[in-house]
Amino acid sequence: MATIRLGITMAKMKAVVKTKPEPGAELVEIDIPTPKPDEVLVKVLATSICGTDLHIYEWNKWAQNRIRNIPQVMGHELCGEVIELGTNVKAVQKGDVISAETHIACNHCYLCHTGNAHICINGRIFGVDVNGVFAEYAVLPSSNAWILDKKIPRDFASVMEPLGNAVHTVLAGEINGNTTLVTGCGPIGVMSIAVARICGATRIIATDINEYRLQMAKKAGADLVLNPKKDDIVQRVLQETSGLGIDVVLEMSGVSTAIQQGFDCLRPGGRFSILGIPDKPMEIDIGKSIVFKYATVQGINGRLMFSTWHKTSRFLSSGRLNLDSIITHRFRLEEFEKGMELMKSGNCGKVLLYPHPKD
Repeated sequence: MATIRLGITMAKMKAVVKTKPEPGAELVEIDIPTPKPDEVLVKVLATSICGTDLHIYEWNKWAQNRIRNIPQVMGHELCGEVIELGTNVKAVQKGDVISAETHIACNHCYLCHTGNAHICINGRIFGVDVNGVFAEYAVLPSSNAWILDKKIPRDFASVMEPLGNAVHTVLAGEINGNTTLVTGCGPIGVMSIAVARICGATRIIATDINEYRLQMAKKAGADLVLNPKKDDIVQRVLQETSGLGIDVVLEMSGVSTAIQQGFDCLRPGGRFSILGIPDKPMEIDIGKSIVFKYATVQGINGRLMFSTWHKTSRFLSSGRLNLDSIITHRFRLEEFEKGMELMKSGNCGKVLLYPHPKD
């Protein structure tokens, strides 16, 4: 007979697991995890698929070089309900509905001590370094649990982590009153358009080669969408800015040609914030693109812990930031392969998975 722990039948739970160092993943049954003293156990209400999850699923070069623990539960974006507390947990209560910061910081290295826990030297990530959240239940450090305002819809909560990437990138410098170019209209790129719009960007131009995503960009608030396969990006941007160039570039694609186009579009003294990650090294003329332009170039990694979370929560609680058009597909956890195929096609925004039947 199964044992009972705080009302949880200690049988098995469903989880999407990377079981082998090869393409694919499996839906398997594993033990429901037990929280350590500083952890909480959550019932996963909704989880969303990230590009990182797709890389792991496809087992590309990045995944082959990065993933060390197999088998491992995939996934890192979630909305969950806290159902059990570790013995040391005080700030989180049973019944709290939470999202989660997915970077687990050590809290004792130089970077953590100097306000940069998001780039902790010893940092780990759910679903990459430790078991993730593509499961019916998951454990996480209580310090990573972000208690949600009841005004925030649960589906929105499940994508707060990638939304935080967009918020961090947009607000990494002045945006109010500035012209803005977003290169790459994947889900985070589209989110950055929505954030830039409510933060006062005066004209937003977005580029992508996928027409589905360009239409998403329009819905999110882009004033002009351009396809590099059809449009001369640099010429059009210069036309739109009276020959000056764009004030702010938000690079979300990780595509070398888009990155170079972004630099060519940037006005002298402009800001270039990079979240997209190229899949291989690229060349750039530093003198022409950066030095003589007096450009500010920023690498953006994750979310500032935890000021970005406060801002993201306020945007969502205010009702000014609506993600309905960005969350485009919903599946049961068992249908995760459908979600992965959609992600491969690019014809989607955020794809959500539900481990439990919806109420």
